[in-house]
Amino acid sequence: MKPATFPVDGHDHRLLAQVHPPTWRNPEPARRYHLVVIGAGTAGLVAAAGAAGLGARVALIERHLMGGDCLNSGCVPSKALLSAARAWQGARQAAREFAGPEVVGEGDFGAVMERLRRLRARLSPVDGAERFQRLGVDVFFGAARFTGPKTVEVGGASLAFRRAVIATGARATVPPIPGLAEAEPLTNETAFDLIELPPRLLVIGGGPIGCELAQAFSRFGSEVTVVDQADRLLPQDDIDAAAMIEQALRASGVRLEFGVQVTGVERHGPEVTARLDRSGSLLEVTADAVLVATGRTPNVEGLGLEAAGVHHDRGGVAVDDRLRTSNRSIYAAGDICTPLRFTHHADFQARLVLANALFFGRGKASRMVVPWCTYTSPEVAQVGMTTAEATRRGLQHDVITVPWSEVDRAVLDSQPEGFLRIVLAQGSDRILGVTIVAEHAGEMIGEAAVALTNRLGLGAIGRTMHPYPTQAEAFRKAADQWRRTKLTPVARRALNAWFRVFR
Repeated sequence: MKPATFPVDGHDHRLLAQVHPPTWRNPEPARRYHLVVIGAGTAGLVAAAGAAGLGARVALIERHLMGGDCLNSGCVPSKALLSAARAWQGARQAAREFAGPEVVGEGDFGAVMERLRRLRARLSPVDGAERFQRLGVDVFFGAARFTGPKTVEVGGASLAFRRAVIATGARATVPPIPGLAEAEPLTNETAFDLIELPPRLLVIGGGPIGCELAQAFSRFGSEVTVVDQADRLLPQDDIDAAAMIEQALRASGVRLEFGVQVTGVERHGPEVTARLDRSGSLLEVTADAVLVATGRTPNVEGLGLEAAGVHHDRGGVAVDDRLRTSNRSIYAAGDICTPLRFTHHADFQARLVLANALFFGRGKASRMVVPWCTYTSPEVAQVGMTTAEATRRGLQHDVITVPWSEVDRAVLDSQPEGFLRIVLAQGSDRILGVTIVAEHAGEMIGEAAVALTNRLGLGAIGRTMHPYPTQAEAFRKAADQWRRTKLTPVARRALNAWFRVFR
């Protein structure tokens, strides 16, 4: 038997009343729409609201739940879960680090999940059907299917358009491991339905989702094992940052198994056993639940893309740098067309589509500066290149690293683990990339994103006064460190000569 999940309760009724009202009736289609948006996740919602706000006739089609992955099974529920896990850990740390009261009892995981559902329902009106109807958007529920280059069908109605946006997102990938599907694994789309804490949890995948949920469930009290065929966690991030997250997960009690292939999964009553192969060495892991976090698959099925002349492949819908598909009247945005599957990226892609599709804009997706963050403790935030990527591209570069143990606020907060790392073009202050490992890295990476977007050098950051004591003061320390490299022997001799004169 799999872990208990909640029945639809009052919080979910309130959620559904917003994101898929049970009594909703699709409107009569307009003669022709300026923009038809397929998919009401982040990209679709931003595109529809933006176009309607500019006065366009807009139709928005959703086959399941408005708000998409972010509201229903991604950013919103995951951060509610992580904040609770962080608070539980903070209560324990208070006694150890700050002479606070000792923690007693095991906590109430069911109450954590009830809070998650309550907050998700509370936030849902922003993404809801009624709000978009008030914005002037025609909201249709049902499966959309292109019937031609400029027509799409939903619920028996045909919608004609001048432009369309495909924003159908992606879903969790369940790899074809023998027995895995029969074991009814959890994914990010179902993990937030739990009401009982699995005593033992096996996580397949050491990427951002796997790391976040592994640490959270361990903090709640599960015995967690993470397995991955790679030789480390977070392969897209700075190698030293990934090493710190590995250390943090182990400190949280998470067992890590790298370089292994999962060759089979079997369920025996309440238990699940996974067979692992590490270069011919066989081992087994037994758990009460399996969580799959091995990536996402674009939702291209059933859209009638062939009828619309839209090319697609395993990576999703093919687009050019202006986010146009092979049908010049149809654009795409969000997880359906990019490997950088972040809510904020989908948001900005949708804004780019509006300019390019409705106003003859020539904006390019390749010019976007895309930060991201993994919300473990500590967090890992990245924008631009890592040192490894700069090396791979053959770029000569300098690296400045400020350990968090040298930042007063981090020491005072008992959070000295982590660092700020800035990759610079060699011999200059031009920023190529920034990595932050800290408890609030996601809150600080925006400063680096502003600098990269607006081509501000590290010198400009150094000339900016930062409040003391804050963890963001690390940027000023990095700028001071860079400035000291400018004191060459020639410059030092010139200064010595000056001070001999200036007496």
